[in-house]
Amino acid sequence: MYWDKGIKAQIVAAHSPRGDAQDTGSPESQIALLTYRIQEISQHLKEHKKDYSAQRGLLQLVGQRKRLLSYLRKRDIQRYRAIVEKLNLRG
Repeated sequence: MYWDKGIKAQIVAAHSPRGDAQDTGSPESQIALLTYRIQEISQHLKEHKKDYSAQRGLLQLVGQRKRLLSYLRKRDIQRYRAIVEKLNLRG
């Protein structure tokens, strides 16, 4: 998947704890980028229901995001709650 630098920078800057567009390593930034990719692939799968490689990729991304959320929950519960609320995850 091709990333538009502007979109990626906007996502990272909006969700980074420091507000830096270059802070791609923070868990919040990674979770936000994964959420964006998950939404994009979900839209693709609505049109192309039999694209099994995309389904497998989607499951991998969801698992990766789940691991990052679990890590963040263990390390800092306030940051976890903030990103879950900001991205409207968990319900």
